[in-house]
Amino acid sequence: MTEGVLLAIFAGLMLGLYALPEKFTKDFKYENTWSLFFLLTMFVVPIIASITLIKGFGDIFGNMPTDIWIKMGLTSFLWGVGVMMWSKAINHIGLSLGFSLFIGTIILVGSVLPFIEDGLPPTNKLTIILIGLLVVLVGIFANGKAGFIREKVEKNSEENTAKKGSMTTGILIAVVGGLLATGFSYANAAGRPYLHQASQAAGNAEWITAVAVMFPIFISGGIVMTAYFLWQLNSKKAWGDFKTPAFGKNFVLILVMAFFHYAASALFAFAAYKLGASGNTVGYAIFNTSCVATAIVSGIITKEWINASKKARNFLYLGLSCMIIGIVLVAYSNGIE
Repeated sequence: MTEGVLLAIFAGLMLGLYALPEKFTKDFKYENTWSLFFLLTMFVVPIIASITLIKGFGDIFGNMPTDIWIKMGLTSFLWGVGVMMWSKAINHIGLSLGFSLFIGTIILVGSVLPFIEDGLPPTNKLTIILIGLLVVLVGIFANGKAGFIREKVEKNSEENTAKKGSMTTGILIAVVGGLLATGFSYANAAGRPYLHQASQAAGNAEWITAVAVMFPIFISGGIVMTAYFLWQLNSKKAWGDFKTPAFGKNFVLILVMAFFHYAASALFAFAAYKLGASGNTVGYAIFNTSCVATAIVSGIITKEWINASKKARNFLYLGLSCMIIGIVLVAYSNGIE
């Protein structure tokens, strides 16, 4: 159990920090960076990793039952749609509130969704899991409140007026996007049993199952993500910004981002396996909570909150504390017989 918990925490740490190299790119617009990122992380890295690492790659996926392909493909595609909706939500309600609502929905629904495939755990274990998730959610929304207070102070009155008019729309988009993004959790739960058995039969190591699971998830989810940003490149007329002397450096930095993003997701899948019967639920909660906590701590370290009010910082610290307590409860639940 301990190994699975630590792997899930480390996966969340990687996901919370994967975008850090983006700060060092030059001459790229937002659309340039993220279109290239999604192309690499959703297609290039998974395809190369899967073909290179998985023994019997063709047989494993060629013999995968149609119903599993449909379950994984459809829910992964919905995951991609959800991520795109989140990017739209922050235009209406800001990054902090949008992030909190989106991740809060993912943790609440995505952690429970695998029960459809895995079945409910014993009542005593389920009770602790749900209490832990509730505490995590309190922390998520406390963080959202902290971010909302901070943004309200930082934005000028004109911008605030514009935001208020679309607040309801932004909240709706963030919540619906979070619901769709839980497709990642379901796809992992639906595909892992067959892929683990087939991977083991082909003579692969246990951890290779995580690579196999990520292949259909990333390819299906990547269709909508990549298509969206290609459309953005056209609408923003940003294709020309790829022609820069800094392209080589930017490419390497974005490739590092893509690798860490993919590796974090694959590591979560392996952690879920190591956590046993309730691994999809417990691992998903720990994974996402660790990701948010990492992002918050990195923001504190880089002094993003240095000018925030005392009230905003107090909500931030309350949220972080609740998330840590919640993740400990969820991890503890996995050790209950």
